[in-house]
Amino acid sequence: MNRIHMHTVLAAAVTTLACAAPAAVAGHRAHGFGPWGDPQMLPPAVDTAAAAEGCPIESPDGRELYIASNRSAPGAQGKLDIYRSRRGKGRFGDWGTPQNLGTPVNSTEFDYCPTPLVGRWLMFVSSRAHADDCVPGDAPPPAPPGGPAPGDIYLSWEFRPGHWIAPLHLGCAPNGPNTAGAEFSPSLVHTAAGTFLYFSSNGYDDSQGQDIYASRVLRDGTVLPGKRVAELSTAADDRMPNVRRDGLEIVFSSNRAGATPFDQDIYVATRRSVRAPWSAPVRIADPDINTPGSETRASLSGDGTRLYFGRKLTAADPGDVYVSTRRRHP
Repeated sequence: MNRIHMHTVLAAAVTTLACAAPAAVAGHRAHGFGPWGDPQMLPPAVDTAAAAEGCPIESPDGRELYIASNRSAPGAQGKLDIYRSRRGKGRFGDWGTPQNLGTPVNSTEFDYCPTPLVGRWLMFVSSRAHADDCVPGDAPPPAPPGGPAPGDIYLSWEFRPGHWIAPLHLGCAPNGPNTAGAEFSPSLVHTAAGTFLYFSSNGYDDSQGQDIYASRVLRDGTVLPGKRVAELSTAADDRMPNVRRDGLEIVFSSNRAGATPFDQDIYVATRRSVRAPWSAPVRIADPDINTPGSETRASLSGDGTRLYFGRKLTAADPGDVYVSTRRRHP
């Protein structure tokens, strides 16, 4: 991919994100929420009985829900595709039947971890063969334990409804965040300290399995290689981060409690300001959220009041998506 072209496109996405970023939030607001309520499965239009559904995340305006699924549906492209559901009437209308995004976003390989951004931009992960991918030769690395096939982070833009530009590969370290390993769950956040792309990876020299990384994104669209976020990462499997829109809260999955690679739980960390380090991550203690099954790819709504995540009750369970809500204190 022409690097100048990629930088131009990503610079446009970063500019859009910066223009829509929330006003600065005082540090105490990071803790200004009540506890999470009991999670609910999404309606049958979203959660099917036989297929896998995961990677749930709302669009910034809360009107759309993106998921990854291997369902047999019109437009299905490959092993795992990205789908989009839209709300019915009203601010909290029911989610409709998800529609496959089609090509060029979806491919015949694994396409997952969608992250919609303001301005109709979409980041996602794909294991597609690509001229710019970071895997030498044709043999991809094995999938991490308990995870999907390894992939790289891409960016696309919906220039008119249902029509997307060819996805742009974000580059291989040291000229981008991607590696020959597995990158999961891009989360782009604009703060007073700069624009950062959070993700997890097992492909850096200092990786101890899947760890949490952050890349600084420059105003010209350059994405620097990821730096391991030490306070969030351990020798266990720490993966699939999502940062709240104000940059003061992060959720991710980990098996650091001593569970098997399959048994991921959702952890949360906060910080007093966007220039401060993250607090020690805490496992969400609600047994209705973290179960003996595997909870992965948690994401926060733009206003921080909804927590989406995927769950597999057993290794044989294809997986469904859930949502929990909480109140924001005035």
